[in-house]
Amino acid sequence: MLAISSPVLLLAIGALLLLATWLPMMLRGYPLSLPILCLAAGYALSFTSVIRLTTTTTLGASTVGEQISEIIVVIALMGAGLRLDRQFGVRQWQSAWRLLLLTMPISIAGLLLLAHYGLGFGWPAALLLAAALSPTDPVLAADVQTGPPGSGDDGEARFALTAEAGLNDGFAFPFILLALMLAGGGAGYGRWLAVDFLGELVVGIAIGVAVGKSVGMLLFKLPAIKLSDTGEGLAAIGATFLCYAITTMLHGNGFVAVFVSAIAIRSTAPEDRFHVTMAEFAAQIERVLVMLILLILGWGLGSGLLRAITPMGAAVAVALIFIIRPVAAMVSFLGSRHTRWPRGLIAFFGIRGIGTLFYLQYAFNRQAFAERDQIWAISALAITVSVILHGMLSTPAMARADEARNRRSREREEDVADAGDTAPRPG
Repeated sequence: MLAISSPVLLLAIGALLLLATWLPMMLRGYPLSLPILCLAAGYALSFTSVIRLTTTTTLGASTVGEQISEIIVVIALMGAGLRLDRQFGVRQWQSAWRLLLLTMPISIAGLLLLAHYGLGFGWPAALLLAAALSPTDPVLAADVQTGPPGSGDDGEARFALTAEAGLNDGFAFPFILLALMLAGGGAGYGRWLAVDFLGELVVGIAIGVAVGKSVGMLLFKLPAIKLSDTGEGLAAIGATFLCYAITTMLHGNGFVAVFVSAIAIRSTAPEDRFHVTMAEFAAQIERVLVMLILLILGWGLGSGLLRAITPMGAAVAVALIFIIRPVAAMVSFLGSRHTRWPRGLIAFFGIRGIGTLFYLQYAFNRQAFAERDQIWAISALAITVSVILHGMLSTPAMARADEARNRRSREREEDVADAGDTAPRPG
């Protein structure tokens, strides 16, 4: 349990709200990120008596942490969908499909084999670790994702990482359910494939489209009054919770539904500036909750969360960041038309974060795993390495990518202008 006095609680909440507003602006242009500072602050607090967390309920045995991280993920999925300017389509989203259908399964397979044969995990625990760490995170990847709605095409790397983060949480969750089924001694693979994977996916897509189109009509198409005229970004949160709740009650894939609904809402009136309002409001709520979760994770790092790590476990966490994800992504983009630099960015910036915490909390709250402490330690190390490494490199790397894209755009405009000047004139 979290034990903290009322004045200190108010102080902490006030500080979080102010820092969530101020720090992103102050850190702009520096090789630092808000998540790095939150982890560091939480780590420092672990050596004080200001916050006391019991080790048995901090991360995996309490539904509070699970619910907070779940809320963060679904809000982030809504924000990611609203920010995508590129029209949805098989061809236009080719890079996202490569990451979802090739990179993610390769990553799961690689981690699964490493965990089973390298760490000696049973197949259920190995699958849980692999599935929890396989998707990129829609929450901590803001610096490498697309800009606000209507800002234009931000390049293939930003688009691919945003679309991937929006899609792969929904595709990772069925494998968490499979790990739970195996841990419980079940062998209903046919039911898992038909119901937990394909069935929930179809239901999630259908409800996402229906809710997204309905909310889009309410926001932008009502003849008497458009709800977008209110300027209330809270509508994004309402649409998120509504879609997620309906989908989960109907046993659908809620993560997929929320992201699909965001795309459907955006497509209703793609040029309306209210999308910016909704995306910004969702980002603000998400940022405050993320700071809270990362403070707790940082506290855990300083309070023995990594105590169960082994040399092989550390190697697996590091291999995910530096080998498994990059190699899987580069293999997935073989034969693509994209140049080396965007492919390298897409391959490297496979950020891990809050989604992984939710999957593990969800699993450990429902099933006992003998490897639980090791799974937490490996996952926490992977998230920490990702937050620090990707947080420090994302700003300069994406700035270079943006500069190169802008330079190519100017060169194309100059070529078109030159061609117009040299064209033969009539008569």
